Amino acid sequence: MLTSDTIFAPATGYGRTAVAVVRVSGPQAGPALSALIRAPVPPARRLSLRTLREPETGELLDHALVAWLPGPGTATGEDMAELHLHGGPAVRAAILRSLGSLPGLVPAEPGAFTRRAFLNGRMDLTAVEGLADLIDAETEAQRRQAVRQLDGALGRAVESWRSALLDVLAGTEAALDFSDEGDVDDEALTEAGRSAAARVRDAVRSALADGRRGERLRDGFTVVLAGAPNAGKSTLLNALARRDAAIVSAVPGTTRDAIEVRCDLGGLPVLLVDTAGLRDSTDAIEAEGVARSRRRMDQADLVLWLREPGGAEAPPLSVPHLTVATKADLSNLDADIDVAISATSGYGLDRLLTAIERHAEASLGFGDALVTRERQRLALERCLAHLDRVVMHGALLPAELVAEDLRLAVRALGEVAGRVGVEEMLDRLFSSFCIGK
Repeated sequence: MLTSDTIFAPATGYGRTAVAVVRVSGPQAGPALSALIRAPVPPARRLSLRTLREPETGELLDHALVAWLPGPGTATGEDMAELHLHGGPAVRAAILRSLGSLPGLVPAEPGAFTRRAFLNGRMDLTAVEGLADLIDAETEAQRRQAVRQLDGALGRAVESWRSALLDVLAGTEAALDFSDEGDVDDEALTEAGRSAAARVRDAVRSALADGRRGERLRDGFTVVLAGAPNAGKSTLLNALARRDAAIVSAVPGTTRDAIEVRCDLGGLPVLLVDTAGLRDSTDAIEAEGVARSRRRMDQADLVLWLREPGGAEAPPLSVPHLTVATKADLSNLDADIDVAISATSGYGLDRLLTAIERHAEASLGFGDALVTRERQRLALERCLAHLDRVVMHGALLPAELVAEDLRLAVRALGEVAGRVGVEEMLDRLFSSFCIGK
């Protein structure tokens, strides 16, 4: 598919619906709409009721609302048309078949409409990533964070930093190129330039000092249920998931591999992981399950150490953890516990969920982080390294090296917004979108 092609695709889900929307974008969008309605395009930017006919035979296809959207003030920056059809699968298939028969029109690939919006300057890369995250958002906090990115929270910040550094770079280049001119200020290389660079550096550093909340919110807060065999891990997982996600048995070692359940806890994404009971075993499969359990514990955001009455205490852990006394309705409780529960009766589950939510909130926040992807963080870290050299050592370095650091800092900010150096990851990013988006 070439950027000169006119693309088309359904913008609504498959199956029977009340209304199905088909989008067309590209230089042949207007002629394609005219061919379907057998008339000139209707007034721009308003829905008009028209009869759609097969271009070759004139066969009636549907009565639909159509919109003609001339570029560049459109979602993709190109001429666009939208067809709001009756939502039967046969109607949609007939329209798509008719569009495919027209010269210059090709079916859109996944993410093709958004890719054109990016290439035509309607969205920067941070907004594109925000749109992808919004499509995938499962919880309120993820939705809030994605909307902020789509609305340009990071993009605006990066552009302001980039603009400030370009001013410093321009002054630095002028001082280098016209050092013998009396009206060129040498201070652009020293105090004034370093001061402006320091303000940008501090802002970038502040954005990075967020505990990776943005990335963690996208992936979810991982809670690992750990403990000795028969401590009640699988029973608790089923109680929290409100379904039989794990097999519960009185036979020790029933759980051999990790079982994951995603849930929405107070608007935050939480991944619950049931693991194999920790004990020495001569069974090779169970021993592998125990080894995997230990690895998952080391990688968790929070470990719930489940301890039945008289059970083993938690081993030394490098991650936050809570000691949870299980089967609290059957026996007296041991000391040194954080929460007592009974998964079968429901006793204490509300307190346990509140404790998990408190840890998740402290770790993830509620979608207020600027940096949401590792790609963004790495580019900002490169920018920060260059600005640190300018601010800390600019007075001692040759002016040419200061200018080069400023250029590289500006380039790193450009990578965040997708201005430079991102070609190799565009295909992977846009392929994650659905067709018609």
